Amino acid sequence: MKNLSIIDKLIFLLNSVFGILLLVSYLTPFVNPSVFWPIAFFGLAYPILLVINFLFCIYWLARLKRQLLLSVIVIGCGWNQLTNFMQITGSEKQDDGFKVMSYNVRLFDLYNWSNNKQTRNKIFDLVDDQNADIICIQEFFYSEEKEYFNTLDTLITFQKAKNYHTFYTKSKLKHNFGIATLTKFPVLNRGKVDLIDAGNNICIYTDVLVENDTIRIYNMHLASVHLAEENYKFIENINNQETEEQIDGSKKIVSLLKEAFIKRSIQADIISKHIKQSQYKVVVCGDFNDTPSSYAYKIISDELCDSFRESGAGIGATYNGSIPIYRIDYILHDRALHSSAFNTISKDLSDHYPIASTISFTE
Repeated sequence: MKNLSIIDKLIFLLNSVFGILLLVSYLTPFVNPSVFWPIAFFGLAYPILLVINFLFCIYWLARLKRQLLLSVIVIGCGWNQLTNFMQITGSEKQDDGFKVMSYNVRLFDLYNWSNNKQTRNKIFDLVDDQNADIICIQEFFYSEEKEYFNTLDTLITFQKAKNYHTFYTKSKLKHNFGIATLTKFPVLNRGKVDLIDAGNNICIYTDVLVENDTIRIYNMHLASVHLAEENYKFIENINNQETEEQIDGSKKIVSLLKEAFIKRSIQADIISKHIKQSQYKVVVCGDFNDTPSSYAYKIISDELCDSFRESGAGIGATYNGSIPIYRIDYILHDRALHSSAFNTISKDLSDHYPIASTISFTE
């Protein structure tokens, strides 16, 4: 420190602060938001804190200063979190097995959010191109009215996954909003995990027969933040707001995040318990609405393998929203299974990217 200029000393102090914040973010998966919700914000900030510490590494490396070690050690302490966020090498080789796809289709662009009336058909084309054996869809829309498209009938018409399990949380006239699992395999049983104060959130399971073995497919959509249009406008124009407006707007967003953190933690505990009681090997798919640096992900993925970690490459971002750096969609599987050729399909058709992986038996 003696050989550092005043500016470098200030930068190192700032480096230390962000190093400590990154260390705190490593604790997020281990703390239930129902007990202490503020720590969940550090998990949400993990990618940003990681990038900032990388920048400090570059700065000290360029100046050939040993202060470089601070961020290197801090980043190294969170290696497990780093590999949840990104993978350097993946497995492009596709093993023999069954292909699984998970996709939040955002109601097939029912309200034309994309300003492109062809989006629905492009989603169908994408699903067709993937030719998956098991398809888990979140934010599924189904209608029996003639002026709307019959998504279920259409899906089972053009691809091989014709057996299905659907569940809807909202019905308006003949409109249904929910979740759907489609498969080419024979369905032996269908069920639902009962979530407390579920609202629009669902977790269903479908037992299918694969190579004389029963596999239980979980498909879930956990609590989202439910930011309204006014919240997004506030974020976009925050620098143009008066101080009082900034405080009020920030409080509203923090309150929504807090509610979502706690709700997901409760849902995750229930789902994790159900998964561990399964008598069959499991494949777990869905939109968790939470990052790998979260309690919800850690609890649900406990004793399971993450197909992205096993065979993915690059940054695993699946959220196609205003901050497209977050991985919130997953394909997990039993340790008695193996995944290969994990792929995030970067098609701008929903606010989520679809993901796919081939699952095979280890024996």
